[in-house]
Amino acid sequence: MNQMFKKASSVFTAIVCAASITFSGASLVLADGEIDEQTKTTIETTAEGLTNTIIPLTEDEIAAYMESGDAFTENAMTAWDSAREELGDLKKAGSAEIEYSNDEYTATVPVEFEKEDAEFIYVFDKNLTPTSLSVDVKYSFATTMKNAALNTIMGLGTVFVILIMLIFLISLFQFIPGSGAQEAKAKKKAAEEAASAPTPAPVAAAPVQEADNSELIAVIAAAIAASEGTSTDGFVVRSIRKINRKKR
Repeated sequence: MNQMFKKASSVFTAIVCAASITFSGASLVLADGEIDEQTKTTIETTAEGLTNTIIPLTEDEIAAYMESGDAFTENAMTAWDSAREELGDLKKAGSAEIEYSNDEYTATVPVEFEKEDAEFIYVFDKNLTPTSLSVDVKYSFATTMKNAALNTIMGLGTVFVILIMLIFLISLFQFIPGSGAQEAKAKKKAAEEAASAPTPAPVAAAPVQEADNSELIAVIAAAIAASEGTSTDGFVVRSIRKINRKKR
């Protein structure tokens, strides 16, 4: 417990040191936007000191600082706690780089870790008081490709599951009354039964019998002979056949 309070004291001491030089007014910024050396040195010392103090904190110490009631401390602990599992153990912390814009100073501290590299980005107000911290993890190319592959697999898996669900839902339409699926199924079944039914054998046409014209010839000959008063012995009757001719 005493060690935790010592580390807490170190953090707040660094903050107090950063703000102590501003008791007489705001920090100085040169006309061309460059930061004066005294201000730059103060911000670098504060940012690097905070980084070296925050990284070794244990889980219990981080939880305790999150309930400190100080806005910057709680913000810094939240940012570090969300990234530390991805980074691993500390290897080396670099020097801070300072920038000034819109009445704010930004201090970026590059840090090398066992798994991935990261940048601790601090924002200071015009009185050199730290207001926020963000931990930007710099993923390696291998990690980036791995994450991209996982995202692709998850996306394809999601699409595949959705397609299966749609197919399953469509297959249930045949059981819905009035959907037309049952009627179509019945028509298809009737058509299959009609196609499979045996075809009746064609009825053979009755042979056409040639008419016996001998009696008709005798009657006609007798009628002619009676009308002319002659005998039928001299008559020769021939059959008349109709010849179909194409009309021009």
